Amino acid sequence: MNKFDKSINGYNINQVNSFVDDVVKNVDDMITKLKEKDLEIDRLNKELEHYKKMDETLNRAVLIAEEASTKYKNNSLNESDLIIKEAKKNANRIINDALMKAESIEQESSRLRRNIVTYKRRLRSILDEQSQLIDDLDKVDLQDE
Repeated sequence: MNKFDKSINGYNINQVNSFVDDVVKNVDDMITKLKEKDLEIDRLNKELEHYKKMDETLNRAVLIAEEASTKYKNNSLNESDLIIKEAKKNANRIINDALMKAESIEQESSRLRRNIVTYKRRLRSILDEQSQLIDDLDKVDLQDE
C-alpha cells in the first residue's frame, strides 16, 4: 500500500493523482489481459468444438467402415458357401455321370464278351463241320481208288 505525504489540505495531490493514474493503468492492463484471455479461451473452445466434431466424424467413419467390413465378410462367406455347394453339386453330377458311363461300358463289355463266346462257339462249330467234311472227303477218295 502506498503512503502519501501530507500537505495543507490533506494528502499531496500530485502523489494521489500519480497513484490513481497507476491504478487506472494497472486496471486497464488487467482488463486488456482478461480480454486477451477471454479471446484465447474462445479460440480454444472453438478448437475444442472443431476437434469434437472431427472425433464424432471419425467415430461415425469407423462405425461405417466396421459395418461395411462386416457386410463384406458376410457376403464373402455366403458367396463361398454357394460356391462350395455348387462345386459339390457339380462333383456329384460328374460322379453320377461317370458311374452311369462306367455301368454302360460294363454292360457293353459284357455284351461283347457274350458275343465273342457266341462267335467262338460258331467258329468251332464251323471248324468242326469243316473238319468233318475233310474227314468225309478223305473217306470218299479212299473208296474210289
